[in-house]
Amino acid sequence: MKMERWMVIGFIIFLALVILIPAILLLWLYVHDVKQKEHSVLQNYPILGKMRYILEKMGPELRQYLFLNDQEGKPFNRKQFEFVMKAGKYNSSMMSFGAERNFENDGLYLVNDMFPAKKDELKIDQSPKVKTRLYEVNEENLFNRKESRKETEINPSYLRDDDTVILGEHTARHPFRLKGLIGQSAMSYGSLGDHAITAMSKGLGMAGGTWMNTGEGSVSPYHLKGNTDIIMQISPGLFGVRDKDGHFSWEEFKKQAETEQIKAFELKLAQGAKTRGGHVSGEKVTEEIAAIRKVEVGQEINSPNRFPGISNPEALLEFLNQLRDVSGKPVGMKIVAGDEKQVDLLIQSMAETDIVPDFITVDGGEGGTGASFYALAYSVGLPAFSAIPLVDEILKKYQLRNKTKIIASGKLLTPDKIAMALCLGADLINIARGFMISTGCIMAQVCHTNTCPVGVATTDPNLQKALNIEEKKYRVTNYLVTLRNDLFNLAAVAGLDSPTKFNREHLVYRSAFKDFSNWNNQQTFEYK
Repeated sequence: MKMERWMVIGFIIFLALVILIPAILLLWLYVHDVKQKEHSVLQNYPILGKMRYILEKMGPELRQYLFLNDQEGKPFNRKQFEFVMKAGKYNSSMMSFGAERNFENDGLYLVNDMFPAKKDELKIDQSPKVKTRLYEVNEENLFNRKESRKETEINPSYLRDDDTVILGEHTARHPFRLKGLIGQSAMSYGSLGDHAITAMSKGLGMAGGTWMNTGEGSVSPYHLKGNTDIIMQISPGLFGVRDKDGHFSWEEFKKQAETEQIKAFELKLAQGAKTRGGHVSGEKVTEEIAAIRKVEVGQEINSPNRFPGISNPEALLEFLNQLRDVSGKPVGMKIVAGDEKQVDLLIQSMAETDIVPDFITVDGGEGGTGASFYALAYSVGLPAFSAIPLVDEILKKYQLRNKTKIIASGKLLTPDKIAMALCLGADLINIARGFMISTGCIMAQVCHTNTCPVGVATTDPNLQKALNIEEKKYRVTNYLVTLRNDLFNLAAVAGLDSPTKFNREHLVYRSAFKDFSNWNNQQTFEYK
């Protein structure tokens, strides 16, 4: 009897906890929602209206993982994301059954030759081998996957010496020679955390034949960790080459130029997703980042829209020439093409002054960013596949094309897009978000909040703990090598012995109404 009494009491207490407490909480929530004046839907539909805000908050994740098909996701769809992940883990880009591309729509296609090049005809350098780690799937079930990782050596897929791309061949005392066509686009320490920068630096260094652009945040110790070649970006904020008052310092610039790993400099006029000065939120500006950039700790950073004292092409080119003369190293510029007139004026000035940058980085308006404003990211600047041929054609117009190189960037994270960019006139390719994904990025799109859930785009030490540098560096290596290998495969299919030989003849535009074998001569499809 005594036991039964305690059981009854216990059951009553249990019911009170299960029913009474939630009822009190719901009543409190009801009163709170009715009294608040901020949200109309909560005032009219207390409690129930909360579901709207919960679903709205969960919307991006629900769409990404459940509701969008494999080709619908933006800025990259699931198939593109999957390609990067598989390349990074398995050094493979194999797939089955067939492509999910909608072949009924308009689109660009690479031309296949009826008599493609054989493997032994390719001008490819496969030595020295790259030491890395690859995963193997041992067992895969619905709720479980068993994998093992092994150390191995893979072919690097370098260019032959006679196909090496040289920046500053005729202008710089120390030209920059590249055995590969693909490098890492500008990403600053501060925009990304030290774990991500270090993993990329080490991974790129192991792959070799590539480069790493520092972004406008200057050279950090983490960019130098992997012994990879560096292109240092200089922005209107002058981070890393400024004095305590924010003015350009030749003394600081000379120190950077003396760094062995820095092979070239890039003047940033604009970036695809933010055709204005860069932005870093104050919570990302740690003491270390402030010291590297020579700014104040914890203060929001907004770079000027243009370089101080430079408001025309002639002044820009004169500054570029001075940098090249003092450093002895190649100096280029990064632009976003707005229209033909603006680009023509810039390149005309190059012809008139006989000052030609060693490279021009053409960033498409669809490029990525750690932080930007909606209107800039969505509506300013031509996309890469329009901007590349525009710059290429105007350089040819002024007979300057053989004096500079075009580095293209803007959503070029798969080998087919890279090959297309080369066909349109690019000499080299920059990739940012592809390397972010290979280090663990899940496209959460919270880069500007310092709350990146996988520790990539954050300086928060607690969040960065999840990013294992010794694991992710191999994925960076494998991703890059896979891209280079696939690029040679595409060249072979096009009947070429090297991807350096892609040109307009290897690209066609297929219209839903009519096929064009010579699409570039059709008014409908010109870059204008």
